[in-house]
Amino acid sequence: MTLFDKLAQERRARLVAERLLDQRTRDLDSARAEIERLGRMLADERRQHRDEHSGLMQGQRMKAREDVEAAHRNAVMAERRLWDSINTIRDGFAVFNADQEMVIANQAFLGPFAGSPEVRPGISYRRLVEILAYEGLVLLEGITPQDWVEMMLARWQAQIVEPTELRFTRGDTARIMDRRARGGDIVTLVRDITEARRHESEMEEARLRAEAANRAKSAFLANMSHEIRTPMNGVVGMAELLCDTPLSDEQLLYAETIRSSGEALLNIINDVLDFSKIEADKLALHPEHFDLERCIHEVLILLQAGARKRRIDLLMDYDLFLPTRFLADPGRMRQVLTNLIGNAVKFTEEGHVLIRVTGVEAGSDSQQLHVLIEDTGIGIAPENLESIFEEFAQVDSQTTRKFEGTGLGLAITRRLIEMMGGEIWVDSEPGRGSSFGFTLNLSLAEDATAHANTPIRLSNVLVVDDQLINRTILERQLSAQGLNVTLCDSGEDALKQVAADGGGKGPGFDLVITDHEMPGMNGLDLACQLRASGCDTPLVMLSSGPAMLRDHPGMAHFHAVLQKPLLRRELIRQLQLLSAPTEDTPQWAAPVALPRADDSAGRAMRVLVAEDNRTNRLVFSKMVDGFDIELTFAENGREAVDLFKATKPDLIFMDISMPEMDGREATSTIRQLPGGAHVAIIALTAHALAGDGESILASGLDHYLTKPLRKQLLIDVINRYLPDDARPPIPDARQPA
Repeated sequence: MTLFDKLAQERRARLVAERLLDQRTRDLDSARAEIERLGRMLADERRQHRDEHSGLMQGQRMKAREDVEAAHRNAVMAERRLWDSINTIRDGFAVFNADQEMVIANQAFLGPFAGSPEVRPGISYRRLVEILAYEGLVLLEGITPQDWVEMMLARWQAQIVEPTELRFTRGDTARIMDRRARGGDIVTLVRDITEARRHESEMEEARLRAEAANRAKSAFLANMSHEIRTPMNGVVGMAELLCDTPLSDEQLLYAETIRSSGEALLNIINDVLDFSKIEADKLALHPEHFDLERCIHEVLILLQAGARKRRIDLLMDYDLFLPTRFLADPGRMRQVLTNLIGNAVKFTEEGHVLIRVTGVEAGSDSQQLHVLIEDTGIGIAPENLESIFEEFAQVDSQTTRKFEGTGLGLAITRRLIEMMGGEIWVDSEPGRGSSFGFTLNLSLAEDATAHANTPIRLSNVLVVDDQLINRTILERQLSAQGLNVTLCDSGEDALKQVAADGGGKGPGFDLVITDHEMPGMNGLDLACQLRASGCDTPLVMLSSGPAMLRDHPGMAHFHAVLQKPLLRRELIRQLQLLSAPTEDTPQWAAPVALPRADDSAGRAMRVLVAEDNRTNRLVFSKMVDGFDIELTFAENGREAVDLFKATKPDLIFMDISMPEMDGREATSTIRQLPGGAHVAIIALTAHALAGDGESILASGLDHYLTKPLRKQLLIDVINRYLPDDARPPIPDARQPA
């Protein structure tokens, strides 16, 4: 390569480098210009941002100032409203700091200190109580002002300050309650309890008046019971004695009317007393073991006389597989049954009254009993069913006046059933009869029956009764013992059945059970004809009044006469006796007679009677007339004590209400004398309210009899307490059941 070529090449390279340098220079100038522009823009933005931030901060400061001012106004307003509210209420309110200085207090708190200018925020608690004590603003209840101040200050030393009450001399009463707050402050609330205390005082006064009125009512009822029963003892007792004397039919009617009217009056008195006890929640139940089947039977026996007059059959259908012994109040149970069965008898003109008892297990040792009393009486209209158990409710005035009644019996019955935890209801149709029923859950008692151990060796039994229900019940009871039963509804039909059996000489019937009162041929006539025909099958008769049949010649044909309604265990006992007879004489179901008194058998029983009422002494003496006893009367308790010392009686009948010394005091005195601790003392009382019996027995008496007295009850008591060395006191009397 020539030199020229080399120079040209270098020149071209230099030109390229110069152009490249120029380009780079322009790029650098352009970049510098852009940097300057961006710097100016950044400076502009800084200035703009600084101006905007300054305005924003200024606005925020203004807004914050306005918010603070608004919050302050609201706080002031809220505080003003709070204090206006606190000052409006009657309760005092104050706050004390940790140094026990008042911080704030409302007007109610400052009210008692009116006229004391030093009582304001900043005053100490000690100074406040000193002002109350020494300026006589509160009643100190016998405490010195200094002791009272120290007592009030000591309250505040406890961690939990107990409330206290202040009685101000101006007449109001306040309850002071203090609570500790955080920081050591104490908040005090003073509540005005003047009205509450006045209301409590009025309520206490009203309670005392009510209790006094209740005591007055109870005393009135007790006194009325005593005052009514005392003369009724003479009326009913003498009427009963009069009925036992030889009288013409007309005279006997008058005497029976007096006696029944007196007993009706006593029933009314008992209903009113029971209802009063229930209303006052004074009636209490006393559960004990009793036999429900026998209880029903006893009620039916008591009502038998009235039912027999109208030829009403009283029937009992007790479930064969249901236990009979339960735990309940037997007296109240008997009262319920007497009310319901008595009503059924009272409102039934003809037909029957049936008591049906069934039950299901309610647990391992309890039964749910269903007792139903059905009658064929007049019935109850549907519109009267809802109110039949209400107090003083009566179906209608005409019916009630015809049959008598107070309208309390069913109400009392319902209350008693409810007290026992049961339920009672009624179904009825006018002219078709009524069905009263109730359910009870009763605990089982120990079953003491032992008649099932002796086998019954009878096969075929003929039952004669005109009542289908009675035949059905007997058939069930006999079939349950494994017997084949043939039913007849008349004596004529029975004669045909026996004749078909070969006159009773074949292997047919082992026993004939017949009802007494049947249309056409009664049970006595049937027995005479059976024996006349040569039939020697054992005969058992069912009768509502077995005592009236003893003199009838047909009674010699019967093996036994059983009282209707029939007790299941009595029927089984007779079947067992027939299966294994021990003697040829009839096995009567009636009680055994006591032997006549014999002077050689011992001394006469000594009986002392303390009774201030002359009529009651006469009634008692007539009731025991003919008894082999040495009877002595005392007219008051003090005389009874003197006669006890002189005569040493075996039995004392003690009236409770007597002048000079009453029966309770006389009994207590006798118990302290030699021999007095063991003598039997029986109370005679006309009181019949709740608690009377318990209070009488608590006075040391052995038993009590409620007036009017019953002759049979006297016989039972005298027989019960007969000494071993004394003669039987009651000739030809029967042993008490």
